Amino acid sequence: MTPPSEAIVLIGPMGAGKTSLGKRVARRLGVPFTDTDAGIVREHGPIERIFADHGEAEFRRLERETVARALRTGGVVSLGGGAVLDPDTQRDLEKHRVILLTVAPRVVAHRLRDTARPLLQDEDPMTRWNAILAERLPLYRRLADATFDTSTGPLQKVVDAIVAWAESPQKERA
Repeated sequence: MTPPSEAIVLIGPMGAGKTSLGKRVARRLGVPFTDTDAGIVREHGPIERIFADHGEAEFRRLERETVARALRTGGVVSLGGGAVLDPDTQRDLEKHRVILLTVAPRVVAHRLRDTARPLLQDEDPMTRWNAILAERLPLYRRLADATFDTSTGPLQKVVDAIVAWAESPQKERA
């Protein structure tokens, strides 16, 4: 089991399943679960409203504070897709076990149908999603200790694989 000072952190694109998987993995490991986007909403209101009223820079500032607090708590932490853009968050992640969740575009199109996510409010949300992913994927890969795809099969198989990985002896980060 993961000690409280170390978190298992889920990163990846919008719609990859970080929240739903994170809850299940935390329950299986018997540790707390924190969804940083949910924390922002709880403390500051809807993310769409923060973007509309204060802009992305203010949202990112609030996100950074929430992420830092969640990482100190430990357990399983689900980060919003863009949280890894912050250099301080990138440094913080070096002290934790990081999992990249990936998802095929055809699957995410279904998951994000009728989304209110501010960065996807575009004429073609999937074109925007693909562009954001292309921009962030090298960073996600650099930060991740392991990668799991959520595109196929029962969600439980992915949960089982993540739990097995989390319970395996840690290897030093390269």
